[in-house]
Amino acid sequence: MTTTTGFDKDRITGALTSQWESLDGLLASLPATAWDAPSALPGWTVRDVVAHVIGTEASLLGEQAPEADVDVTELPHVNNEIAAFNERWVRSMRESTPQRMLDRFRDVVARRSDALRAMTQDDFDAPSWTPVGKGTYGRFMRIRIFDTWLHEQDIRDAVGVPGHEAGPCVEHAFDELAESLGFVIGKRAAAPDGAGVTLEFTGALRRSVHVAVDGRAAVVPELPGPATATLRLDAGLFARLAGGRVAAEDRLSDVEYSGDTELGERIVRNLAFTI
Repeated sequence: MTTTTGFDKDRITGALTSQWESLDGLLASLPATAWDAPSALPGWTVRDVVAHVIGTEASLLGEQAPEADVDVTELPHVNNEIAAFNERWVRSMRESTPQRMLDRFRDVVARRSDALRAMTQDDFDAPSWTPVGKGTYGRFMRIRIFDTWLHEQDIRDAVGVPGHEAGPCVEHAFDELAESLGFVIGKRAAAPDGAGVTLEFTGALRRSVHVAVDGRAAVVPELPGPATATLRLDAGLFARLAGGRVAAEDRLSDVEYSGDTELGERIVRNLAFTI
């Protein structure tokens, strides 16, 4: 379907539903002890990551976050209003059993699936708040695919069960990640005017993303000339760097550089841009 925004309701809804199914399968396979495993997210266990996903989807159904005192001075990872909001949901489920968590996850995503199916393409094209600023509801739901997929990877990393590294959900997640590369390369990494950067992703998901700096940096279908810097790295590593899950300084040598290596390393150091 051709849409005014490029976010097809059926494709986005189908991918988000598939993402929930993938996460459901992972959670159902975990032993009870795995739910207490620490994740890469400061202060959060696997249970807490699941609580965050549940809380976000519950909020989108109109449910209010539980009342909880969140003292940001005691929690260095809570540094903005969104983080404090997330923490209230997390704290409310800290004592829940794994089965109770799984049941609650299944309930909330089933109700969200029903709500999404009842929406129209016009609803998806309508202006909406999103975590990255003003956008459309369709863009917001693509962000939900990315966010939930990345949290699935958080859980997989915590319990040592790799998987779901390719497929439609991952493609949507990387479409969302690519959207921010102009800002990352132009603003955060300060690529000079006239520069062109190519990121080549390897591994289960393979694609190339090009960013040209012409007054401002933007993702483009192809560069007008040779790249100033090319970075070749595993797609999973890129996602974890962009999500701040791994320290860039520890992974600089896991990236292959050609052209301007200094610019390439500066980009890697500034890839962490998600909330």
